[in-house]
Amino acid sequence: MILLPQPDGSPSAVEVTAGSQRLQLETPYATADLRDGRLAPGTTTAQAVQQAYGALLSQLPARPRLFTVQFEPNGNRLAAGADAVLADMRAALAQLPAPEVVVTGHTDRVGTVEANDRLSLVRAEAVREILVRGGVPAAAITVAGRGEREPAVPTADEVAEARNRRVEIKIR
Repeated sequence: MILLPQPDGSPSAVEVTAGSQRLQLETPYATADLRDGRLAPGTTTAQAVQQAYGALLSQLPARPRLFTVQFEPNGNRLAAGADAVLADMRAALAQLPAPEVVVTGHTDRVGTVEANDRLSLVRAEAVREILVRGGVPAAAITVAGRGEREPAVPTADEVAEARNRRVEIKIR
């Protein structure tokens, strides 16, 4: 087993087990080999991985890209700056032959949970309509609303936080 680096540089780790043996891989290109029933740690390099597995790695699908648009309070009106994000997203979509899009709406913690659930879905549907008008097939878009449950910035109840009033658009 070889632990590859994350594309964005964020840390990752994996625990490899064989019977009662455990080995934690925590750095890019750390390896675990099972030889004669024993786990052996090791390391490799990016060049060695590319040489051995380059053809296989080239067949992996593109990693999802995430775009976030913000909303004004209490509605589904896009905040300033959303047009630039949507233009970047359209350019990324144009490079995909058969895109899959997941649109997830969020709210801040002002209002009831039920109202925020509805508002997050309304926001997600508004972005979905923008995508459909831009040529993305409706069948390629999945829409969900998360309300106030997954804040970008945790706050106390009834705190208006602009960064939480958002729709995240994941494309691949």
